[in-house]
Amino acid sequence: METGMLHLHSVLRWVIILLLLITLFGAIAKKTSIRSSSLWLLIASHTMLLIGLYQLIAGRFGIMKGLPQGVELMGDGFYRFFWVEHPLLMIIAIGLITVARGKAKALNYRATAWLLFIALILILAAVPWPFRGVVGDGRTWFPGM
Repeated sequence: METGMLHLHSVLRWVIILLLLITLFGAIAKKTSIRSSSLWLLIASHTMLLIGLYQLIAGRFGIMKGLPQGVELMGDGFYRFFWVEHPLLMIIAIGLITVARGKAKALNYRATAWLLFIALILILAAVPWPFRGVVGDGRTWFPGM
């Protein structure tokens, strides 16, 4: 189950990035379609949050498993990233997406665009991309495929 949840979490990243870009460009172009695309973005990001919280708590390297013997949380780049940096930045990004959804419903294009742009930057910074040295650990662009 852990592998399946991890793969679902990894695949959903592409869905969120795609929906985020669609909604962002819709807000920049001042299209009323941002109401529906922001709703799908909100649903996908909150689903991702629930899966991510499961991974954080009970996943392969989750908090319930504990730190390995002799490892300090902030001293180890891998655990610091997956227990502190990744969850914190993603929760902030999902909060911004949630606020942007409210702005999109009111058709406040400028505020929506800025909130989504900041969320996109945070998400791109917090994703464990394959080229990131400390968190790469053999990850691929499309895990499980």
